[in-house]
Amino acid sequence: MSTLDPVPEQAIDPGAAPPLAAPGSDLQLTAAEVLPPPTRKGLPTVRGTRRNIETIRFVLGALLLLAVLYTITLIKVLLIPLVLAAFLGVALNPIVALGTRLRLPRWFSASVLMLGLMAGIGAGAVALAQPALGWFHDAPTALRNFVPKLKGITQPLEAASRATQSLVGGQAAVRVQPPRQAAVAITAWDVLAAAPKVLAAVLTVVLLVFFFLIYGDDLLRRLVEIVPNFRHKKHAVAIVRSIQTEVSHYILTTALINITLGTLTAGMLWLLHVPDPLLWGSIAMIANFIPYVGAITTTTILLLVGLINFRELGQAVLPAVLFACITVVEGNLITPMILGRRMRVSPVAILIWLLLWGFLWGIPGALLAVPMLTSAKLIAERVRGWQWFALMVQR
Repeated sequence: MSTLDPVPEQAIDPGAAPPLAAPGSDLQLTAAEVLPPPTRKGLPTVRGTRRNIETIRFVLGALLLLAVLYTITLIKVLLIPLVLAAFLGVALNPIVALGTRLRLPRWFSASVLMLGLMAGIGAGAVALAQPALGWFHDAPTALRNFVPKLKGITQPLEAASRATQSLVGGQAAVRVQPPRQAAVAITAWDVLAAAPKVLAAVLTVVLLVFFFLIYGDDLLRRLVEIVPNFRHKKHAVAIVRSIQTEVSHYILTTALINITLGTLTAGMLWLLHVPDPLLWGSIAMIANFIPYVGAITTTTILLLVGLINFRELGQAVLPAVLFACITVVEGNLITPMILGRRMRVSPVAILIWLLLWGFLWGIPGALLAVPMLTSAKLIAERVRGWQWFALMVQR
């Protein structure tokens, strides 16, 4: 048979690959000409694979976030004292470090500081307990006496409503007096029943702060020792020290600003002859740790207190108006000027953070929300890959 003779049809296998030519022949076939082209159907592309991986990663990240939030809510009784003690320990650490530089033992400086704080807070609580219990006890009676004062404001509105209904041919709605509720009173038994839980929580926070002040530096040093590389250790020490310094500066500065605000509020209320000015000044100081919400809450309380204690409308509204002016100056001028731009956080981020932690932890979460957000911003600025968070929450 000649090399140019056709191959018999029965000798060709349809499923077999075409035969390659001999090495020395003129008929050389490439692999692309011999093998059939691959079909795209059923073979995922690189772009599709990456898209699937990103989708899976997003879903897993969302599930992890939900699991973390559920865990934080579940063990909030344990986490709230830990977080509060950690912030107090970071804030008070420079004072203990100053005593160390003066060659005082660290345990001695921490003990004197904690005893002084406990004595001051205890004296303030004892001084404010009596007026606070008096307001709680007399609140139902004061509210019942406050209702007739509103008739001068509500009567024109009711007359306009009746006139509108008569014009449209309707009948005036009959007001139904709500049932009178029993007076709410706090007895000595209620105080004794709640005392063990309060004392246990306070003692837990005090002990945690005390041990953080004594052994906090040793704990941070041991955490840094875990880092294997010397260059990374040096970088970790710089990050930890800078964060510790800036968070302590922020907490102490905010506390001093709020104490000053509470003192000014108490003095202003004393000049206006509002009863128990120290009580309302303390409430203003504590509530101001919650930005925006705290100022609005204190203004509302002072408005109610003024309407209950004064007959003239101008005299009743004056305490709330003056306090609102003080908080506007403090929040927009004094605090940004003292803290600087690095500590400023977006109001939208603050409100979202307040809603989140207020939902998870209640009032303690709302009080700790802004210090946690500021600390997270400072940490994110120095950790690689988290600068986007600091950029999103800054103002």
